[in-house]
Amino acid sequence: MNIEFSAEDELFRQEVQAFLAEKVTPEMRREAERTTTVFAEKDLAMRWQEILVEQGWAVPAWPVEHGGIDWSPNQKYIWGEECAKAHAPGLIPLGLRMLAPVLFKYGTPEQKAEYLPKILSGEHYWCQGYSEPGSGSDLSSLKTSAVKDGDDYIVNGSKIWTTHAHFADHIFCLVRTDSNVKPQAGISFLLIPMDLPGITVDPIITIADDHEVNAVFFDDVRVPQSNRVGPENEGWTVAKYLLEFERGGGGASAGIRESIASLKEIASREVDGLEPLIEDPGFAGAIAQLEIQNDALYYQELMTLDRLSKGESPGPGSSLAKNSSVEINQQINNLKVEAIQYYGLPNANKISLNGHSDEWVGPGYAETVMPRFINGRAASIFGGSKEVQKNIIAKAVLGL
Repeated sequence: MNIEFSAEDELFRQEVQAFLAEKVTPEMRREAERTTTVFAEKDLAMRWQEILVEQGWAVPAWPVEHGGIDWSPNQKYIWGEECAKAHAPGLIPLGLRMLAPVLFKYGTPEQKAEYLPKILSGEHYWCQGYSEPGSGSDLSSLKTSAVKDGDDYIVNGSKIWTTHAHFADHIFCLVRTDSNVKPQAGISFLLIPMDLPGITVDPIITIADDHEVNAVFFDDVRVPQSNRVGPENEGWTVAKYLLEFERGGGGASAGIRESIASLKEIASREVDGLEPLIEDPGFAGAIAQLEIQNDALYYQELMTLDRLSKGESPGPGSSLAKNSSVEINQQINNLKVEAIQYYGLPNANKISLNGHSDEWVGPGYAETVMPRFINGRAASIFGGSKEVQKNIIAKAVLGL
């Protein structure tokens, strides 16, 4: 495996750095740094997407004929790495990086022509309908049904923890189309406009006081069968393919490196007794351990990059990267909460983050620590729980 970046790659890195220095304004960086949930705020993300679409850099992983860029896997990785270093806003991945690869592989020509341009332009804003009140980690037990009626399906059931459903105008959804076969064999993948009669979205406010997730209810929702992606009852295969792109293959280690740097900054300012926390051997040792773990994640990402450069899918490396990045981020959040002490009171930052005031009673670096700590606990579950990822790794890597 070649893990060296070429001279051409490094020239490309300089081009990316110059672009980000010009386009990521201090205001955008500040908004991105105040993000406490999984995705950036919709308005910020869409502003950034518009800038990238104009530049032609919004979807480097897409085929060129659909608006992508002929970048090498190394260049795509460098792009992600430099965006993290520049604290650029994140794009909403649900349409751009999760649904789009599914359409490339399984979509009909009509579906590609209808949805891909609108995903790229931002005209369509997607959410994901996978988890249900009784089907989370065991997703194959889902019960939301789709029954044929003429050229349509009639959909009934509910989805939960649906991120940004309150913003979305479309949802890609797993539904049960056959209850008389083993659970994984009776599922189909549907594309559903959110404005269809019978769809209701109810907010779920988290203990971090975030409105990020929602419950979505389907009551006799009529959906054209032409909105099904892939063959009927083979949605499980489609869903597994999509999750490879949700779980890994990107440059998470670069973002974690920035988070560790901010942890060091906090530890250099917060005092334990008479000396800064960074001078405490135990605290400094914990930070060093995180840096070692992140270096291991970085090399795991390079291994995945090597697979992608050969035209292969991310494979089980997605599961390895997902678990590793989540664990490291959670440990960083733990140490930050320990460092800021009473400034970590839950909801202490509610006033400034909700836009009512820019006044913050504590140091600026403490403003988002607690909500990120709370939100980050869920990362062990969403996108595939830690335990499920370990089972995937055991089968695919260890052959168990």
